[in-house]
Amino acid sequence: MAKVLPPRNAVPQDILYGYNADSHATCLQPTSDPPCQAEACALQSCLNKNTYTPEKCDDHVRKLYKCCWDMYTQTDGKGESTACPMQSVVRRWLKNHGEHVD
Repeated sequence: MAKVLPPRNAVPQDILYGYNADSHATCLQPTSDPPCQAEACALQSCLNKNTYTPEKCDDHVRKLYKCCWDMYTQTDGKGESTACPMQSVVRRWLKNHGEHVD
C-alpha cells in the first residue's frame, strides 16, 4: 500500500492538536521559558478559534518556526524548547516555505 504524505503546508500534528509528549508547559501559564512558548500559545489559540480552517493560522506557524530557528541559531543547534520541533524539522519546513536558512 502506498504511503500517503501530508500536504507541504500541513501543520505538524503535535502543534495542530496542542500536544507535545515531552511538554509540561501550558498556555495557561504565560512565560518566556521555554523559548518560543508565546508563539506556540498564539498558534494554539488561533487553531482553537479556526478549527475547520487551520490555514488561517499560517502566519502563527511561520512565526513559531522562525522563533525556533533563531533559538537554534543562537545556541549553535544546542537549544531546547518543548515549543519547538527538532532543528532538522524546522529547517526543512522553513526551506519548503520560501525562507532562507543556513
